[in-house]
Amino acid sequence: QVQVAESGGGTAQPGGSLRLSCAASGRIFSFNAMGWYRQAPGKERELVATISRLGTTNYPDSVKGRFTISRDNAKNTVVLQMNSLRPEDTAVYYCKISTGLGAFWGQGTQVTVSS
Repeated sequence: QVQVAESGGGTAQPGGSLRLSCAASGRIFSFNAMGWYRQAPGKERELVATISRLGTTNYPDSVKGRFTISRDNAKNTVVLQMNSLRPEDTAVYYCKISTGLGAFWGQGTQVTVSS
């Protein structure tokens, strides 16, 4: 069993920054990809950023150049640095950890961008 816990989030003004962290714990032997997804009210969950075990990253155009994902394999953590935030970034952000046992999700953390 793998537990996934997000932290960070909150409220920021447009143009501001927030940092999300995710820590995985439990019977972990190896991780594959780690990533962040988000879901705004009335919309489907969408990809925000992923990072492979070797550090290869992937971003959709909507966040490219503004968000940065990083991971620490020794600490089983993944961080999402969000800069130049926009109101349309408002959503619940979820951390996803992929392992040989399947994918595990966190409970989500709210990010609100508003003036």
